[in-house]
Amino acid sequence: MARPAWRLVTTAFGAVVVAGAAYAVSKSPIALGQWLAQPRASWLLAQGAYPHPVRLVLPPQQPLSAVARLGGKLFVDSALSGSGKLSCASCHNPAHAYAPANDLSVQLGGGAMHTAGVRAVPSLEYLYRQQNFSIGPDNEENETVSLQQLVASGNRAARATKTVQSTAQAAQNMVPQGGLFWDGRANTLQQQAGGPLFNPVEMDAGSVSAVATRLQHSAYAQDFTQLFGPGIFQDPKLLVSEALFAISRYQIEDPSFHPFTSKFDAWVQGKARLNPAELRGYLAFNDPKRGNCAACHLDRPTPDGLPPLFTDTQYEALGVPRNPSIPANRDPHYFDLGLCGPYRRDLKAQTAYCGMFLTPTLRNVATRHAFFHNGVYHSLQQVLAFYDFRSTEPQKIYPRGPAGMVLVDDDLPAAYRGNVDHVDPPFDRKPGERPPMSTQDMHDIIAFLQTLTDGHAAHDIE
Repeated sequence: MARPAWRLVTTAFGAVVVAGAAYAVSKSPIALGQWLAQPRASWLLAQGAYPHPVRLVLPPQQPLSAVARLGGKLFVDSALSGSGKLSCASCHNPAHAYAPANDLSVQLGGGAMHTAGVRAVPSLEYLYRQQNFSIGPDNEENETVSLQQLVASGNRAARATKTVQSTAQAAQNMVPQGGLFWDGRANTLQQQAGGPLFNPVEMDAGSVSAVATRLQHSAYAQDFTQLFGPGIFQDPKLLVSEALFAISRYQIEDPSFHPFTSKFDAWVQGKARLNPAELRGYLAFNDPKRGNCAACHLDRPTPDGLPPLFTDTQYEALGVPRNPSIPANRDPHYFDLGLCGPYRRDLKAQTAYCGMFLTPTLRNVATRHAFFHNGVYHSLQQVLAFYDFRSTEPQKIYPRGPAGMVLVDDDLPAAYRGNVDHVDPPFDRKPGERPPMSTQDMHDIIAFLQTLTDGHAAHDIE
């Protein structure tokens, strides 16, 4: 007899019990049913406890280095920008999980602070383990092969369906992964810090020499002399490079960029219990017949105890609708193609990747105000509705053209719409089929996502 499936149901008295259909958690090769079948596991989960608590290996808590402390000063200094009004912290607000505090789809910048960007600003949290950009399965061999060789290999490889049950098979997909920004064009936090600084629609700092002059006249100029020697101001390029390095060290060393203090983190360590809605949401999040969220937003600790980052750091073409509030989109010929441009240039000819964007972490996602690369949605309810109806009821997602036709995948040129994922659940359904998630499922998944917000006051339950 096949092993029964597992799901959580709420009784009339509000208690949670485990019942019925096997599926996997995240990309672990152990199916959830097998995981729960281990002694007392299903009973513990029914009580809201994590079945197999682990001791998470967290970043060390120690005083910041002098370079990182300098980086902290640079991070909040708006004088580095061309307008004198925009700092790193302006768009990456520490009080808002290092993401924007407002609900704009894209932020304003430029020399007069009136120029709109073209992409939503992602959080700077939980990037300390991000790998370099590569194409292929996650292995060390990628580091010794050129990017173009990996592209050629990826174009030849067959693609496996990606679900939380097909871990071993899907892991062999040759896919883009790693890197920073929505298009992975930076490999280090130092490179990433330089992007907004010189982008004319963001901090618009101008030339390297202009930034060097501002650094030389800053209140913390003496810090550069003490750290890098009195000759540092004689070389503008080196000076700016060291400043960007200091910002990267600040992001790596300061615990606020990767605190791991959510209820979820307490739960997996056996120090908190999930309520019935959160538990149901956890299972719907992992169910390939419903959310299938964990196929891309990995939610299990690694074998060596590292906490999950809720991303596989891979790239997907999801076909989110065009955002009319982005000024650049007023030009009907303008399209943001992600890996193919406009910012990234080296993959422009690899049209199979056009429309692909990085899968972000879901940690602190409930505190976000703009979602997806173009910030088209502003609530988790809207995001889950997109996943539910994009394939089954596209008329609920996309606008209609003058003739009344639903403009499916309207934020991509027609030539690249074949790149949009129609294989992986929940996007494998057809128009008219039943949506994968019920209204209750979506409410429960949101309840679970709220457990990923940092700042939970854990209480030991043992």
